[in-house]
Amino acid sequence: MAKINWTSEAERWLRDIYDYIAEDNPDAAIRVVEGIYEKAQTLHRFPELGHKYDEKPDQNIRILLYGHYRIAYLIKPDDNIDILGIFHSALEIDRYLF
Repeated sequence: MAKINWTSEAERWLRDIYDYIAEDNPDAAIRVVEGIYEKAQTLHRFPELGHKYDEKPDQNIRILLYGHYRIAYLIKPDDNIDILGIFHSALEIDRYLF
């Protein structure tokens, strides 16, 4: 089973998402952040669940969808997973991923 590592960048994105939503609705912020986290946990059993990120074909970067959010992750050669970031669908993800 793959080990999932949240990078400090991904943790920061998750905190920013929480903070933004919590300004208007703290309960919704908790639900969204927990939902994103739970969706990422499915990668333990199904690491290739997300679609391949075509802009970096030399790396196994994939995108997993959760509502309006994209969870970008890297499957490393040892089959463990790094969560790289959480991006709202309105953001240009290419700008942030490299």
